[in-house]
Amino acid sequence: MVRIRVLVVDDHRIFAESLAAALAAEPDVDVSAAGSGTAALRCLERAVAEGRRFDVLLVDADLGASAGSVPAQRASGSGPPPSSGTDGIALVAGVRGSHPAVRTIVLAERDDPRRAAVALQAGASGWVAKDCSLSRLLAVIRGVLREETHLPPALLTGVLRELTAARKHRSDSERLVESLTPREHEVLRCMVAGLGRKDVAARLFLSPHTVRTHMQNVLGKLGVHSTLAAVALARRAGVRPAELAGDVVERSGQLA
Repeated sequence: MVRIRVLVVDDHRIFAESLAAALAAEPDVDVSAAGSGTAALRCLERAVAEGRRFDVLLVDADLGASAGSVPAQRASGSGPPPSSGTDGIALVAGVRGSHPAVRTIVLAERDDPRRAAVALQAGASGWVAKDCSLSRLLAVIRGVLREETHLPPALLTGVLRELTAARKHRSDSERLVESLTPREHEVLRCMVAGLGRKDVAARLFLSPHTVRTHMQNVLGKLGVHSTLAAVALARRAGVRPAELAGDVVERSGQLA
């Protein structure tokens, strides 16, 4: 029998323990639990080191919103103490980047098309109500392992609307970024990395006055009035920050 390894990530102790116990009663499911995003990531890393990778994460959409936390624990024992700092959607994105083979399902107390769309964009394979039946949850778990995406029918229209709007917003942002010159684009990448004017000048071998001019041009072409707004737009467009470590910067022959 092929066993499914599930990690429940929820900081509500009673809910987490009840769900873990219900899942553990299934003959083909091994279940563990973690009370915070940081504890969950430690569980994932430990499982990889021990050659027992998890298949599915069940993540509380409101992880970290409550004061309490559940100790990271296995169905047959206890694990390391919990820690906080990673919310549910952020955890989904982090797992997608560091453990791409793991499928994540978000458990939510209420239907929210906008947050469900954000979760899917972060890499979640499903959004399920916390009060759904065990048979429904097991069907979703097995479905995501077949590369299926699961949403409650009542959320489909709203989620599609949110994803369409986000795609349009991203394409508009991409067109604005494409209007920048190569030098302005590099300045924007430095801005996304959090560098100030003097640091950008030192990095690109330019005078602070020249960098100021480039930054003003970037803001004007992007149609925004602040660095924070420019960075937000750049992130929507997929602009990557300039590397800050181990990055050799060569003097450009292009005129500033």
